[in-house]
Amino acid sequence: MVFWVFGYGSLVWNPGFEFDEKVIGFVKDYKRVFDLACIDHRGTPEHPARTCTLEQEEGAVCWGAAYCVRGGPEKEKAAMAYLERRECEYDQKTLVDFFKEGEPEQPLLTGVIVFTSTPDRISNKYYLGPAPLEDMARQIATAFGPCGNNRDYLFLLEKAMFDIGHEDDYVIELANEVRKVLGVVGGVLKEKKLSAPTDVSLKPFSPLKLTALPEAIAMDS
Repeated sequence: MVFWVFGYGSLVWNPGFEFDEKVIGFVKDYKRVFDLACIDHRGTPEHPARTCTLEQEEGAVCWGAAYCVRGGPEKEKAAMAYLERRECEYDQKTLVDFFKEGEPEQPLLTGVIVFTSTPDRISNKYYLGPAPLEDMARQIATAFGPCGNNRDYLFLLEKAMFDIGHEDDYVIELANEVRKVLGVVGGVLKEKKLSAPTDVSLKPFSPLKLTALPEAIAMDS
């Protein structure tokens, strides 16, 4: 068995598991959005953070990194168990085609796993949905949890996309709005009293059931 997983959020700069190969590339017909709640890493149930998920949109492209795990059942099982714990707010594993830079027509890989979320507030308690840019920025600027604050997640993603040579305009726009909320001018953080949004809360956490998926298949380019 061998599997590939596509990272488009914190996995881009901090995979956190042992992998054998990393490839920069993209998936088609998906865009990155900050519509998912995080209550155990960079937020709390009372004041959830906003982290990114993927939303289907025809013609869209989302850049990130694909990681390959091979080397035996135990290693692969350990990597998947880690990912399932870390990505517990995502209620779906989707299989996608993965494309390499310079080869936009023929997928380098098929059957690549990507953690996604159902865009429905009723069936998915972690789905926050879209909001005005200013409201999202205030939420991100004020949320924090055991692993740090929400704004650092956004700023690190912004830097990671720059580092791989594929900046995301949406991420940049949101990051700049957060800097405005924080009072950052010319790279200097000014003192500013912030309050978290009062209309964002979640039901108590319950574990998600995840099932194994077939292995990815490498395609000749």
